[in-house]
Amino acid sequence: MYEENINRPEWVPENSGKEFTTYVMPGVEAVQTDVNDIKLVKRKKLSVDDYYNGIINRDIAVLSKAITLIESNSQVHIDLAQEVLKKILPHTGKSVRIGVSGPPGAGKSTTIEALGCYLCKQGLRVAVLAIDPSSTLTKGSILGDKTRMELLSREKNAYIRPSPSAGTLGGVARKTRETILACEAAGFDVIIIETIGVGQSEITVRSMVDFFLLVLIPGSGDELQGIKKGVVEISDMIAINKADGENINYANITKTHYKQALGMLQAATEGWKTPVMTYSALNNKGIDKIWTEINTFLDVTKTNGVFDKRRKHQIINWVFSMVEDEIKNRFYNKTAIVNAIPKIEKQVLMGEITPTNAVTALLELYLLN
Repeated sequence: MYEENINRPEWVPENSGKEFTTYVMPGVEAVQTDVNDIKLVKRKKLSVDDYYNGIINRDIAVLSKAITLIESNSQVHIDLAQEVLKKILPHTGKSVRIGVSGPPGAGKSTTIEALGCYLCKQGLRVAVLAIDPSSTLTKGSILGDKTRMELLSREKNAYIRPSPSAGTLGGVARKTRETILACEAAGFDVIIIETIGVGQSEITVRSMVDFFLLVLIPGSGDELQGIKKGVVEISDMIAINKADGENINYANITKTHYKQALGMLQAATEGWKTPVMTYSALNNKGIDKIWTEINTFLDVTKTNGVFDKRRKHQIINWVFSMVEDEIKNRFYNKTAIVNAIPKIEKQVLMGEITPTNAVTALLELYLLN
């Protein structure tokens, strides 16, 4: 029986029954609310101790907030982040830091996901810092690695953090290094950093990791023409992905060519001969061998002292690279320089002064103001 208390739309015939299945249920009577009665709930501002305790106790929500703090360009946030980092510093340095690079389409994300899932099953905690190319408009990440690593994101011992490179060359230096420290203090055993895969970012990531993995795909053997020789030189392992199906023969040919090429290059790490291997991230074949090689690398470098030597060297380089960044920021943010640049540029373009004269003029202006 049709319920009379249910309102019918105007277009429903007056004497109709339930053959019209669209009813309008009685709504809730509107209550006039005074806007002054609405109380806004403010987020609690975390103190240094709140961040410290949350990170040390492996609270992922607090860790994420701390990383957001680290990534902020606000001076207030930068100062707070430095206090937090200073307090957690004694709890850092115990992880294995791995950099993963390779040309677009090589399967870096698939490789990281397969390796991450494998390590989680071994009882290890894995953090992935994926350096995304940034939107030129919003400066935010545009690739969204959580959507590209769906299986790994479901692992309770895994943490994935896409970080925008903010359009800068290398894109990652200070903020990624400090994020590594936060993840180490939160108890992650392995930290994997995925690079953009183009340009200078590989060199930057090499300067902050223990082991650098270069992911390539099978081809005709002339890949050295398509990828900078410098990236090969800094790699601790070259892994040929997609070695499955009809690609197996191509993968083996590529492997042979790279072994020959490496014979003519200086080793990336003292006392270590860079291996070349084939695997399939999609089929999960050979992932265990990659981890075995990484462990062998760690044994060798910790025994011969290269591991500690590299870590110390990286810290010192970090200090002076930040000095350079700070000088550059102060230079371009000085009002006198900002005001002088348009005139200097015009003089250079008009041929009134040489580029060298322009540099001298700008530096003198900076030092005098």
